[in-house]
Amino acid sequence: MALRPSLLTKGLSSASGPSDTGSPAEQRGDAKKNMLKAMRPLPTQHYWNVYFDRSQKDQQKPPDGTYTATLEQLGSQIESVQDFWRYNNNTPVEQIKMRESIYLFKQGFQPIWEDRRNVNGGSWTFRVPKANGPDFWTRIQLMAIGEKLQGCLDLGDQLCGVGLSVRFNSHLISVWHRDGSNQKSIDSILATVLEELPSELKPKPDNYFYKKHSDHAGFKAPPTKASDPAPAPEAAKS
Repeated sequence: MALRPSLLTKGLSSASGPSDTGSPAEQRGDAKKNMLKAMRPLPTQHYWNVYFDRSQKDQQKPPDGTYTATLEQLGSQIESVQDFWRYNNNTPVEQIKMRESIYLFKQGFQPIWEDRRNVNGGSWTFRVPKANGPDFWTRIQLMAIGEKLQGCLDLGDQLCGVGLSVRFNSHLISVWHRDGSNQKSIDSILATVLEELPSELKPKPDNYFYKKHSDHAGFKAPPTKASDPAPAPEAAKS
């Protein structure tokens, strides 16, 4: 698991020599902080965006009945591991309100079932106690940006992103991929998540399920347009 960079404070001793004050442990901590500060950014393989969905109760559906999420893109694009920790360390999951959601998605994908890149996909959803939610969420995000989830998918399938939605006494944490008919990918996502989680975070079998986006009651496929180009393949950072 990637190391979280510590918050920098004023008055840190220089990494070039020992401090005249503080215990040896404090001196080692100061040197570690300065080392992390000097590290070059470690780029992620793909660009990632963070979205927030307030899901207001009085949100109106458009006349055609399709669902449009009240999405707000948060901050700037995530391009490195350092960018991820900066966002993650400053986004308190415990302050997200009931029925609000946060998503970490690859550039080019939006966390909407009817998005043309998602329309044939599906997701695993894990129901996690709120006490475990922040840790579970961080680990799932690291599996995403570290390409662990993409690497387990069958050839031709793509990871879209991951999401967290707040419910009364739990967090619903989801992993979205593009091909909901690919059973090999479906099985591999679950196996990878369960393998990567420590025992104290592993959910019980009745606390996770898979569902195609098109199987949701509120799903309505977007109209097909003859002029629509074929979906572009997933692009890695150049």
